[in-house]
Amino acid sequence: MTQQTDEQTEAAEPEPAAAPEPVLDVDVDVDALPGGLAAALEAVLMVAESPVAVERLAAGVARPVPEVAEVLEELAAEYRGETGGRPRGFELREGAEGWRVYSARAQADVVGAFVLEGQSSRLSQAALETLAVIAYRQPVTRGQVSAVRGVSVDGVVRTLLARGLIAETGQDPMTGAVLFGTTGEFLDRMGWSSLEELPPLAPHLPDVAEAIALDPSSALRRGLAEDGPDA
Repeated sequence: MTQQTDEQTEAAEPEPAAAPEPVLDVDVDVDALPGGLAAALEAVLMVAESPVAVERLAAGVARPVPEVAEVLEELAAEYRGETGGRPRGFELREGAEGWRVYSARAQADVVGAFVLEGQSSRLSQAALETLAVIAYRQPVTRGQVSAVRGVSVDGVVRTLLARGLIAETGQDPMTGAVLFGTTGEFLDRMGWSSLEELPPLAPHLPDVAEAIALDPSSALRRGLAEDGPDA
């Protein structure tokens, strides 16, 4: 009898079967529930504590992503009053991290007065200016922000971190200083899905070239380059 070599034995072994496709363990047919798919998505979104990606929503109701995305758009339009009903006091919006139900922007003053009971939730002018510098020049160090604003921003940066509007994104390779950038929460608060929706800054700050020189690789400089020298 001919003895097989290790190589022949290995070659003769069958290839392992491909892993089976994951099957969602969903026992409920959302179409059989009152309100169908739309009501099921509303129920999930009402208990979500943070934005939910459309893929996760689709998995939760065991329906195709395109179908779920279409229903979400229809719900958002319905809440805005675009389908004949009254505008609701809440909105369904898609942000950088997914879909979430928010109180309507038009009701911001009413909601603020109720929740805060007279306390101000608005960011100070210093915080707004610091957030703008970080948004346009990220990633940026605390020192670079201070250089642009001309004052220390330590306290303001702590406030923005606590609000979840900015986060540490790494370290400057030259100095080792912490780099900061905006978060998905910032985009959601602004109603944007990406930083590409930041409005052009050059028309508002014609003398911004000196500030840009502090960081030649900044997003702000790239934005001006795209707008052109005459922007």
